[in-house]
Amino acid sequence: MTTVFVIDDEREMVDLIALGLKKRGFTMGTFGSGAEALAAIPARDVDVIVTDLNMKGMTGLEVCQKVVADRPDIPVIVLTAFGSFETAVGAIRAGAYDFVTKPVEVEALAIAVRRAAEHRSLRGEVRRLREVVANTRGRGDLIGASPAMQQVYELIDQVSATDATVLLTGESGTGKEAVAREIHNRSRRSAGPFVSVNCAAVPEALLEAELFGQAKGAAVAGGANGGAGDGKQGRPGLFQQAAGGTVFLDEIGDMALALQPKLLRALQERKARPVGGDAEVPIDVRLVAATNRDLEEMVEAKLFREDLYYRIHVIHIPLPPVRARGGDVVQLAQHFVKHHAAVFDKKVTGLSAVAAERMMAYDWPGNVRELGNCIERAVALTRFEEIQVDDLPEKIRTSRRPGAMSGPMSGTDITELLTLEEVERRHVVRVLEACDRNRTDAAKMLGLDRKTLYRKLLRWGVTDA
Repeated sequence: MTTVFVIDDEREMVDLIALGLKKRGFTMGTFGSGAEALAAIPARDVDVIVTDLNMKGMTGLEVCQKVVADRPDIPVIVLTAFGSFETAVGAIRAGAYDFVTKPVEVEALAIAVRRAAEHRSLRGEVRRLREVVANTRGRGDLIGASPAMQQVYELIDQVSATDATVLLTGESGTGKEAVAREIHNRSRRSAGPFVSVNCAAVPEALLEAELFGQAKGAAVAGGANGGAGDGKQGRPGLFQQAAGGTVFLDEIGDMALALQPKLLRALQERKARPVGGDAEVPIDVRLVAATNRDLEEMVEAKLFREDLYYRIHVIHIPLPPVRARGGDVVQLAQHFVKHHAAVFDKKVTGLSAVAAERMMAYDWPGNVRELGNCIERAVALTRFEEIQVDDLPEKIRTSRRPGAMSGPMSGTDITELLTLEEVERRHVVRVLEACDRNRTDAAKMLGLDRKTLYRKLLRWGVTDA
């Protein structure tokens, strides 16, 4: 049943409209002021709001603007004086779904309310279908089911529906560019370009022209060595090349102080002047920035502008290091095994149980990048269908888990004191947990068929998986 809120500071008018709509099957909520109605919205499932335009205190336009800002899913119908075309247009510009002239004909208002409710329902269904389509695309290059990554996924889902600037922080190799691409792919700008630049990799003299372009005839210091060029022809910057899409500024903490004011102004004004140019060009991009440095400390040390920091720190997504992601290590490793086995055209299906244990025991200071390089090396070297401990780098082979034994056997990982059967059982159970107990996914990750996995679980008495 459709719930309608009616707002008017004339009590008789509210009661009259409410009575007429109630007779036509609507559930009613009546209010004498906009503030009273807005305060009641969180506690009730409201489908349509009908508000008078001219009221004491908060006007109908202000009500409309507030609803559009906080609850854009609720359509607002504004009641305006007969023949007041300008106010009706103003209401539509403020975000009103429709307007009805006074004196109010209840039947005409009821038709408008039904239409608004159907519009809301349709928008909700479209949004649901978009979410289904987005979810079926998977997570791109993002791998992992740990609680730490679930938080990242939730933030990506929330921020992708907006154009807000995003700051990604985390250690080197945690996958900041992969997250930036996923945000782009899930956004309304997904059909546009995704342009990436590493601020630390471009010389300071060239970065300005790289970002904002170079006017014809303008020379840039250092351009002859493969940077922005001598400017004879001029060239667009990355912000122009990414029009309608996303710009990813990696290692923004390494951007020179002298260039930061121009970036700040470009983000605020949505336009920038190319190097050597006289006219500004418009900018239509969504910015995602990333750094492995502590920008707050840099601000305090006057190494990064405070105003730029707050401009890029609209939404913050911290990325966890691999050592904080638990069983994701196995999922990531399996992903890289599959990739590099195809590249090298080798039949390598996964990790041996002991190799997996050693990888789980390692801290991975280089994070996902180091893990990927490790698996590439292992796939290239292995002579078996499963990567063995001997295929791993020495620092990983000799890694010890927290709590390993001390004393005469302190150099021995506790996994060496377990039977291979027990190590395999622990590894399989860990993979199952990483896959949320989904046997089919776990079997794929382990390189087994589902029946083989099921027989192993029965033998080990793991019946609740």
